[in-house]
Amino acid sequence: MSQADKYFIEEATELLTNGFNDKDYEVRPKWPDGTPAHTIKTHCVVRRYDLSKEFPALTLRTQAFKGVVRELLWMWQKKSNVVDELGKSAGIWRAWERPDGTIGKTYGYQLGKVSHYSYGDLDQVDNLIYLLKNKPMDRRMIVTMWCPGELHDMALPPCVYESLWDVTDGKLNCTLIQRSGDVLAAASSGGWDTMEYAILVHMLAQVCGYKVGTLVHIVHNLHIYDRHIEVVKKVMENPEYPAPTLWINPEVKDFYSFTEEDFRLDNYQSTKLQEKFEVAE
Repeated sequence: MSQADKYFIEEATELLTNGFNDKDYEVRPKWPDGTPAHTIKTHCVVRRYDLSKEFPALTLRTQAFKGVVRELLWMWQKKSNVVDELGKSAGIWRAWERPDGTIGKTYGYQLGKVSHYSYGDLDQVDNLIYLLKNKPMDRRMIVTMWCPGELHDMALPPCVYESLWDVTDGKLNCTLIQRSGDVLAAASSGGWDTMEYAILVHMLAQVCGYKVGTLVHIVHNLHIYDRHIEVVKKVMENPEYPAPTLWINPEVKDFYSFTEEDFRLDNYQSTKLQEKFEVAE
């Protein structure tokens, strides 16, 4: 069993057994038919993945690796909030697309905002790369997409909103903080969000001259939507496979030179999800 599968089963079991049901409370999310989308939830789960040992991809349910890579480059490399620039993965974000074709001042927009530092004017991604290369013992290597003054102009306030970076003994480590996460969708252990930041650690380690270390993923509110419960139970019963292996083109030494073709997930065995499920908004 992969570490990602182990966490998924542990967390889903805990939620189904002891999770808090918010059915008696007013909730913001709605199903497409307008019905309130209630959840069973738990407060704060912490996952720790040693990226030097395995790549955290869920095998209990097939994950769309190419889509993960595409979104990662869209946000962190292109720093875009334009939905059409996601190409084949644009459909994922159509629900939050505005008339101007963007998702507002969120995600990539925040990563691309330039700030003034004593060593120059840089956006958050370039500042992180600068610090990793020049000041690896800095304790302020923080990237945040949570901007209170612009929340009103975001189609979706970022769920994965902050990462903190550390270099210890030649290894690059990352702490990822997520305010809200859906077990069946992107926030599952070894799911979309976990994989995206695991790839990012590999990318930054390669271009900045480090080995990969640990990814710690903190989800503040982990939940299962009421209409997803039976699907989650079925996923838990699927066969478990060993973790796959991430391949990144070792020739790439510049962060902005990576393309989709520079990433591959080898030996990925998994079970495709057959059940259709609604997405709450």
